[in-house]
Amino acid sequence: MVTTELVRAVTRKIKIDFFIVVIFILGENIKLIKKMIMKNIACLAVLLLSTVVAFSQSLHSRWDELTASEWPKALVLSDSTCILPFGILEKHGPQGPIGSDLIKVREFSAMATKKEYAVVFPDYYFGQIYEAKQQPGTFALPPRVVWDMLDATCDEIARNGFKKIIIVNGHGGNPNLITYFAQTRLEKRRPYALYFFQPSMDSSFRKKMLAERKSDISYDQHGGESETSMLLYLKPDVVKMDSAQNESGKPLKRLHIQNAYTPIWWYADYPNHYAGEGSMATKEYGKLLVDQYVETLARTIKAIKADKETLALQEEFYNRMLK
Repeated sequence: MVTTELVRAVTRKIKIDFFIVVIFILGENIKLIKKMIMKNIACLAVLLLSTVVAFSQSLHSRWDELTASEWPKALVLSDSTCILPFGILEKHGPQGPIGSDLIKVREFSAMATKKEYAVVFPDYYFGQIYEAKQQPGTFALPPRVVWDMLDATCDEIARNGFKKIIIVNGHGGNPNLITYFAQTRLEKRRPYALYFFQPSMDSSFRKKMLAERKSDISYDQHGGESETSMLLYLKPDVVKMDSAQNESGKPLKRLHIQNAYTPIWWYADYPNHYAGEGSMATKEYGKLLVDQYVETLARTIKAIKADKETLALQEEFYNRMLK
């Protein structure tokens, strides 16, 4: 007679034997199983990354092109990072458009965020440009307005959920304003960290760049070969190359004061608000410069998105500030 106890005993024996067989099989094939697991994990990671990249590419990066319903997704994909493209409205030699600096930072930001997603604020042109008020097309607001606009803009960007703001500047007259503005972010507690993108070039690229250019680099500062070449690559229809030699972009060197700064120095050298030789510009040289800039910007965006230290250190500083 088969008792309940006998059935249970046989069942236990079967389970134990099965477990032993499983352990044996695993022991014999552990390396193969590990390899299969790692392969599946790698495939899953690639699939996940591909999904994120595809999704970010389908999401507009420009603030003004996003819908309100897409906003939460944009904040997540950007890691709450927003780019402020900072240009100016001013003359760029006889051949360049008034908005050259805006065109550059707009395109740089658009191209870089295709490589590394971030939200891009609409074109911003309220900066320092008093040295060009003698030229048509210059848009120069009063100093107090310039400061308050930048301050309020960053506050509003932060109020919309962004914790990291990257200023991408295209105008040579803005850096002193931007660096001082950035330093004043420590004057009182702010809900965001401000980063000022300042690209550099390594010796290898510099050597390649010097081999490609044609004009004297010492005064290629504004509307010259470099800037005009970038515009020929980015937006050739707005560059009037047949006018590039209508004015001189060479420095006049009318001031000879050493060891002192005076704000009229730029006008003293470049009364035409043109520094360089735009007639030497080429689309190919422009592509070389733009590609390097965009690649550097994309890497910097990625690094800033991953940065956990700046906000933490900033908060530590705020907490230790003497009241």
